[in-house]
Amino acid sequence: MNEYKLTQYSKGSGCGCKIAPAALKEILHTPDEFPKHPNVWVGSETHDDAAVFGWNDFEGLISTTDFFMPMVDDSYTFGKIAAANALSDVYAMGGSPLMALAILGWPIEKIPAAQAAQVLEGARFMCRLAGIHLAGGHSIESSEPIFGLSVNGRVEKKNLLRNGGARPSDVLYLTKPLGAGIITAAMKRNLLVDASHLEACVTYMSSLNKIGEHIAEHVEVHAMTDVTGFGFAGHLLEMCEASGTTAKVDFSSLPVYPFLESYVAARIYPDMTMKNYAHYASKIDQLSLQQLLVMCDPQTSGGLLIAVPPSASAALEQRMHDFGCGAFARPVGVMVEREEKLISLESK
Repeated sequence: MNEYKLTQYSKGSGCGCKIAPAALKEILHTPDEFPKHPNVWVGSETHDDAAVFGWNDFEGLISTTDFFMPMVDDSYTFGKIAAANALSDVYAMGGSPLMALAILGWPIEKIPAAQAAQVLEGARFMCRLAGIHLAGGHSIESSEPIFGLSVNGRVEKKNLLRNGGARPSDVLYLTKPLGAGIITAAMKRNLLVDASHLEACVTYMSSLNKIGEHIAEHVEVHAMTDVTGFGFAGHLLEMCEASGTTAKVDFSSLPVYPFLESYVAARIYPDMTMKNYAHYASKIDQLSLQQLLVMCDPQTSGGLLIAVPPSASAALEQRMHDFGCGAFARPVGVMVEREEKLISLESK
């Protein structure tokens, strides 16, 4: 089964195979203006992680979909990571998943169906951890392996969190380390020198962001999103734009994999990194190469980026310890009144 290395059958890799931000903006633009449906609590206006439809005045349905090409060679692991990544969108809205459907594209003539079955098994495992069923899906024959989920969830209106809503003086936290795109790019190019580095990335990429559902109910959170293909800088920019704020980031406090420095020094990075930076450069402080490679690195199943008032910092940090991300329970920045640049660096 292990002789089929999935990353050798695809051009892209995980969330790094997203359409670049500049091209995506062109694709999504429309001259038409449609009246907003009164029950659509969250649509596409602010680039939130999922859509939300209110089925009554108090509770809503979260709907999202996410899929991509392999970032690891093992089929079962690919399924786990893809499922965790899709489920994250529900957690990032402060909700709880209800049900998932699979999205599968598979090159049957190149890779046996048994490998696709392993992908689904990995996804089923993660859905069980989330307490839901993988209840069906749709498949096509494709030239490259593609997998993901469409997920529905529920959220109480009082607990609904969005990427907008951050306020000046809010403190920023990140629940997973940065650098997964760099490590998986090294692996895909046969440059990875230590298998334990990939193993560490896989551990985080296949970890559920269930803390999002929990803190929405128990911690005062003003804004939240997950960090995926547009990198830390891109998703923080979306939060700033939606909130009308500027973020002051302490680069030295950003959580990164402890072994990442050697890969950065070797100038290893995925193609998406520079596409991200090209789109964001005018809105952020000038970055050193190290800062650029870390902050614009596309993450797959990355952590939650959370903005809380200073009075809620202790409560959030305690919850982070409770959910196994206590090593990152430290502020990575603060929101301030809107400035010319949307992201400034406090430590260079």
